[in-house]
Amino acid sequence: MSEAPLLLHVFPSFAVGGAQVRLAAIANRFPGRWRHVVVALDGNTACAARVRPEVGLRCIAPPYAAGAGLAARLWAITRLLRGRRPALLVTSNWGSMEWALANRLAARPHLHLEDGFGPEEHSAQLPRRVRARRLILRWSQVVLPSETLLELATGCWKLAPARCRLIPNGVDLRRLHPAAKSPGLVIGTTAALRPEKNLGRLLRAVALMQADLPGLRLDILGDGPERPILAALAIRLGIADRTRFLGHVADPAALLRGMDVFALSSDTEQMPFAVLEAMASGLAVASTDVGDVRAMLAAENRRFVTPLTDSGMAEALHTLLRDPALRARMGQANRARAEAVYDEEAMFQAHAVLMDRLARP
Repeated sequence: MSEAPLLLHVFPSFAVGGAQVRLAAIANRFPGRWRHVVVALDGNTACAARVRPEVGLRCIAPPYAAGAGLAARLWAITRLLRGRRPALLVTSNWGSMEWALANRLAARPHLHLEDGFGPEEHSAQLPRRVRARRLILRWSQVVLPSETLLELATGCWKLAPARCRLIPNGVDLRRLHPAAKSPGLVIGTTAALRPEKNLGRLLRAVALMQADLPGLRLDILGDGPERPILAALAIRLGIADRTRFLGHVADPAALLRGMDVFALSSDTEQMPFAVLEAMASGLAVASTDVGDVRAMLAAENRRFVTPLTDSGMAEALHTLLRDPALRARMGQANRARAEAVYDEEAMFQAHAVLMDRLARP
């Protein structure tokens, strides 16, 4: 019996995040269908803990020393790809683009997943990166989770439409579900604590509302380099007693069920898992107008997608928090839309069919 095809995945980081969690979920759904090796370019492999032992996912270090020059890195990557001969190289976002470039010499089947951009590209594409994507990815298969990214890939990057595939993200609708609410007013969010998530905007919005909503609490699920900065900001704004920094939560389902409203305050997103999880949990959502968020939400909830301002976020949250019946209707509509469009099984099957086709000997 022949071995399962080897998929070599390259991530800028294999910390817990949307793209990383998606791979873990796909691998868990199809144990034995492929063999998985992950290269985490920053050495962080925390998301590997989400992969079941029977999957057999292995993490390896980059094949070059820290501080190596570009030419040395590209040659080391090429040697690794030629030596391991993966059935499919799977790269993720801009940070893995060197591997896509080196693969032009190694000539392995290649799938690139583009989930969004860092703070340096949240308002505009960098011309040199546009040119690089246009040249390096022109012979690759590219998967994008959002209409916004698909338009960029076929328009700005000028990739052939036949090489671009829209596969929306999905969530586990059985694990995530609505629940009856207990008394109280809880705003919740799930985010890596990084600058582009702009949790400061959410903290300032809560500060604007605190006098009018004495029972208000903010729960922040997630961790990252901005945590001490945000904790200090909460103290300066006088809302430290209302704010809980809960850190990384492996399974946020129970905490999501305890929220009254979900908030997304990011400066840049594409198709955030956090919003899908909130929708599946039957929550009303107040969000900045980024990526595909407006299109993702139920039509009734779209008026609570706001400009990227503190006051806009505060106004949307305030309206929802003052009207329990309104936020219940929004939550029900979001759950219905998640059931209709964003069941993770459809996502699993679409990725599996594509990876099987590309990895075929």
